[in-house]
Amino acid sequence: MKAMLVDREKRLVWSEVPDPVPKKGEVLVRICAAGVNRADLLQREGRYPSPPGCPEWMGLEIAGVVEKTGEEETRWKPGDRVCALLGGGGYAEYAVVRRDMLMPVPKGLSLIEAASLPEAYATSYLNLFLEGRLSAGQTAFIPAGGSGLASAAIPLAKAFGARVVTSVRSAGTAEKIRSLGADVIVDLAREKVEDALKREEEAGTPVSVSMDCLAGETLGKSLPYMAPGGTWIVISTLAGTETSLNLRPLLTKGLRLAGSRLRGRTPEEKACILAELVKNVWPKLEDGTLKPGVTAVFPIARAEEAHAVLRRGGHVGKVVLTVGEEE
Repeated sequence: MKAMLVDREKRLVWSEVPDPVPKKGEVLVRICAAGVNRADLLQREGRYPSPPGCPEWMGLEIAGVVEKTGEEETRWKPGDRVCALLGGGGYAEYAVVRRDMLMPVPKGLSLIEAASLPEAYATSYLNLFLEGRLSAGQTAFIPAGGSGLASAAIPLAKAFGARVVTSVRSAGTAEKIRSLGADVIVDLAREKVEDALKREEEAGTPVSVSMDCLAGETLGKSLPYMAPGGTWIVISTLAGTETSLNLRPLLTKGLRLAGSRLRGRTPEEKACILAELVKNVWPKLEDGTLKPGVTAVFPIARAEEAHAVLRRGGHVGKVVLTVGEEE
């Protein structure tokens, strides 16, 4: 089969690699589409390698059709339309996937739409509801509102009855993401996050959960305005790795500051998260409450262009690569 390798000059090369063979407890999937994530850019640069035992090439989420199953497989059968969360290996024609990392494609969705779901929805569900214990009526802060992650996280939080505050870098992006349903969009060109969160606290709607992919100086300045018992979860540090923190509010309000990485979870933990997605989130995708946020689609041969979209930023929603034809 072919997979997208990275050469010494960091160029993407569609190359021949050995065909994967499913073992007991595994399923061979013919890939039709693969989601593109910022982690792919880091892996391409050699800064985010695949976990041990996973293919060296990029790709954390796919959708496709079951081609073959390992021995004693009873749940999945050839022809099933599935999507999957991977440790790596999605930029390819085929992937071997643990049976419990597979999910059925939600009814009514295309494989391109399904490829945009596993990473963004698993990350959002894990951090908002399992780590953050977000509940209806509470306020969540989800920065970087134009990102592919936020395009899933904001509607997801709203679908479960939460209030959402997000941030963007310009009025233009703010206008683009209004359809996501955030209650408050902070335009960073005009206002600081900490000022907006202070205003929320004074209005009686303080942030109970933050799923923060930016961190940096803003974290320490914003934390004091959280609701008592609130949880601030750092999932990435795109805005910086250092902050100054006043520990007094952390103590007096009983706040929780935590780091969280989906990729660092055990396969068993990930399987539990995916099972909850199918149970609690898939019905909302099937009835139209939630809609996949795909903003751009490229064939695998144009993966370089797809990566350029993420590097430039300013887009809203997920970027997806097509590999094989959808049945």
